[in-house]
Amino acid sequence: MSSLVTVTFRAGVVRLWARSEAARGRDARQRMWLAQSPQQRSLGTFGRCSIIDRSDELTWSGVRGVRTTHEAIGASSSSIIAWEDRIVRDRTLLLTVATVAVAVIGLSGCAAAAPSSSASSSSGAGYANLPTSGIPDYQLGGGYTPPAGVTIVERDSTDRPAPGKYGICYVNGFQTQPEDADTWLDDHASAVLRDEDGDPVSDPGWPDEMLLDTRTPAKRAEIVKVLTTSIARCADRGFDAVEFDNLDSWTRSDGVLTRSGNLALAAALVRVGHEHGLAVGQKNTPQLGASGRKTTGFDFVVAEECVHYQECSAYTKAYGKHVIDVEYSDDTDRSWSSVCAGDDRPAMTILRDRDLVTPSDDDYVFEHC
Repeated sequence: MSSLVTVTFRAGVVRLWARSEAARGRDARQRMWLAQSPQQRSLGTFGRCSIIDRSDELTWSGVRGVRTTHEAIGASSSSIIAWEDRIVRDRTLLLTVATVAVAVIGLSGCAAAAPSSSASSSSGAGYANLPTSGIPDYQLGGGYTPPAGVTIVERDSTDRPAPGKYGICYVNGFQTQPEDADTWLDDHASAVLRDEDGDPVSDPGWPDEMLLDTRTPAKRAEIVKVLTTSIARCADRGFDAVEFDNLDSWTRSDGVLTRSGNLALAAALVRVGHEHGLAVGQKNTPQLGASGRKTTGFDFVVAEECVHYQECSAYTKAYGKHVIDVEYSDDTDRSWSSVCAGDDRPAMTILRDRDLVTPSDDDYVFEHC
């Protein structure tokens, strides 16, 4: 059964989720955000409407993956407002029921506080968008203790989020990771793009990555099925957001793939990310303009070298301050101070080495504006 509850957030509490212990296989790693503080890390208490399963079917979890009890993070069992439904086993259906329930009894006094400037309207949907200020770090070459002052950290989906930071999870959404090539070819061969000879098509710049075939609904569904495991892992490990790399793979397919096919896959991945309580980031692809946000549903953008290629305005016009830009030291043809002094860069612009190595490597570079 499901019950509609009012959740009161205590000082410093960001969000609350539940995960089904009765589920099997991949579903056991999935979870649904039950509630989100509309004023992310501010002090105070806030009301929120959410749907939950019975306590004997769900394990309550607390802030950033720390297991606790629902009483400890402010959800009172006495706050149930008497709304019942049949047993719900499917996560997508559960989210739908939650939306309907909030709408039905909205006049009964169960209303969410308006989000502050530090959180987008997405907080009402159960996920926290990328902050509009802070210092990001891009740690795809391996996680390490973030430099002083860093507040946002992106890491690979196989890694774990940096404690106490806004965490972005990297997933290669449109090409294969080198270590996963055999799995794609053996178990999901139809999802890999082939040339006229039947050989996999590789990215010219990254020849150990194969392009995924986004041309048909069936192929896209297969890709989503595979990547849902990675998305669920991101959520289960406590990341706040996910970004899907190589959205623009159609531009490297010799005309075989299409923009519309890639965006159809992107929209499906955005839905899965949101269902798992994650904000979803667009990766590069400035030619989308505002459609990436308005049509596909992305919440923020992670750009690479938008200063170098003079593309930053395409992102900031569409996403405002929800933009991270990563410049690379091997392509920077002017001083870093002059980059930071420019008025055309996103506020959250950093400099990294091309291979994104850890600080123990002599080639490590990290600077921020």
